[in-house]
Amino acid sequence: MGQMAWMWRRAQRWVWALAAVAAVCCLATTLVFAPGYLSPDSLDQLRQAEGERPLTDWHPPVLSLVWRALIAVTGSFASMAVLQAVLFWGALWVLAWCVWELTASRGGSLAVLGLGLAPFVLTFVGVVWKDVHAAVALLAACAVALTGLRLREHRSPRPAVRWGLLWLGVLFLAYAMLVRKNAFFAALPVYAMLVLALWRAPGRRTWVMCTAALVAALVVPTVAISLFARPLQTKQAAQIMIDDLVHVLEVDELRTADVPPALRDRLVAAAQECERVGALSDAYWACYERPADGLRGDSGEITSLWLREMSGHVPDYLEYRLRLFTTLLFETDDPYKAGISRNDLGIEVTHPRLEDMLGTYVNGMVTDMRWLFRGWFWLAVALVLAIRPGKGRFSMPVRALGISSAAYILGYLPIMPATDFRYVYWPAIACTLGLLLLWLGRGTALPPPKSPGAAPDRAVTAQQPADAGGR
Repeated sequence: MGQMAWMWRRAQRWVWALAAVAAVCCLATTLVFAPGYLSPDSLDQLRQAEGERPLTDWHPPVLSLVWRALIAVTGSFASMAVLQAVLFWGALWVLAWCVWELTASRGGSLAVLGLGLAPFVLTFVGVVWKDVHAAVALLAACAVALTGLRLREHRSPRPAVRWGLLWLGVLFLAYAMLVRKNAFFAALPVYAMLVLALWRAPGRRTWVMCTAALVAALVVPTVAISLFARPLQTKQAAQIMIDDLVHVLEVDELRTADVPPALRDRLVAAAQECERVGALSDAYWACYERPADGLRGDSGEITSLWLREMSGHVPDYLEYRLRLFTTLLFETDDPYKAGISRNDLGIEVTHPRLEDMLGTYVNGMVTDMRWLFRGWFWLAVALVLAIRPGKGRFSMPVRALGISSAAYILGYLPIMPATDFRYVYWPAIACTLGLLLLWLGRGTALPPPKSPGAAPDRAVTAQQPADAGGR
C-alpha cells in the first residue's frame, strides 16, 4: 500500500513538472509575440473591438466581441495574445497529462509539449488571426476528449463530470466554427472523438443529446450576436465569386455580361489587371476597384451572374479551382507573419530582437525543410492517419485527427481565397499530434471488452507499469 502511494505521488510530481514546463513556454511565447502580432485583418478587428469602427461580419464578429470584453476587463489589447498563449499551452499540458497517465511515458508527454515549439506550429501562436483561434479551440476540444478517455479508462466518471466535459468540449468546438465558418469540416470529427471518448458505446439517445448540445452552443451565440451586436452585413461570400468570374470567364464574356455597366466595367478591369500582375486569387483585394460600399451594393448581381455563368462553364470552373488548390498544396505561401503591420495606432512589437530570433528560427526551417510548410505534406499525413490509425489505445483519436485535418484542407477546394499556410495551420497541429499518439499507442492494447454483467464504463487500464520512469 505504501509503495502504491509513493508511486502515485511520484506520478503527480511529474504532472506538475509538465505544468511548470508549459508555464515557462507560455511565458516565453507571450514575451516573443508581445503585444501580439497583427496583420491588417487583425488591426481591423482591433479597431472594431475598441469601437473605432462599426462591427462587421467580414471577419468573425465573435472574435472582436471577445477582444472587446478582454480590453474592458484588462485595459490592454495585448490580453488577446496572452489568452491565445494560455489556451494553447494549457491544452498541450492537459494532453501531455493524459498521455502520461495513459502510457506512463515521460518522453511521450514531453514530446506533446514539444509540439508547441515546432516551427510550423510556433510560427502563428501569437498572431491574432481567426485561423489561429479556430486551431487553438479545436486543440482545446481534443484535450477535453482525451481527458474523458483518461477518466473513462481509469474509473467510471460520474454523469455530472461526463456531461460537464461534453459541454466544455462543444463550447470550444462551437467557438471554432463561429470564428472560422469552414472549421465545420474539422469540428465534426473532433466532436465524434469527444463523444466516443466520454462514452465507450454511446446509444442513439446519447448521440441525440450530445448533438443537441453542440447545436445549442452554436446557435445561441449566433442569434445573440445577430440580435444584440448587430454586425454590419458585408456580403463577403461575393469575394469568392469575383475570383471565379474574373479567372474563369474571358474578358469578352465579361464585357457582354448582363449586369449594371459600372459592375461590368469593374469586372473587366479586374480580369485584365489580374492577368497583368499574375494574380491567381484574391482578386477583390489585388485587382478589383472596390466601391465605397464594398460588396453590399453589388453582391446580388454578382451572385446571379456567378450562378448563370458557372453552370455553363463547369469544366473551366473546375480547372480553375483545382489549379488554385494545387497551388495551396505545392506552393503554399506566407509560412511566417512578421511582427505588426504598419498602422496609425502607434502599435509596435515590444521586443524586436526576440521577433528577429523567431523569424530566423521559422524562416531557417522553411529554407531547410520546406515540405513541413506545404499543404501536400499535411494532406498526405492526414490521409495516412485516417486510413491507418494503428490498433493501440489511441487509434480512435488518431483517426479522428486525420479525418479532421483532411476534411479541413479539402474543404477549401471551392472557397479558397488565397494560398497561405495559415489555411493548413490546424492540419499541421492535428497531424503532428496524431503522429505522436500513433507512436505512443504502439504496444498498448485497448481495454478488454466488458462481460455482460460488468458495470458500465468500468474499464481496466491496459498498462500498469511498475516503473513510472517511462520508456
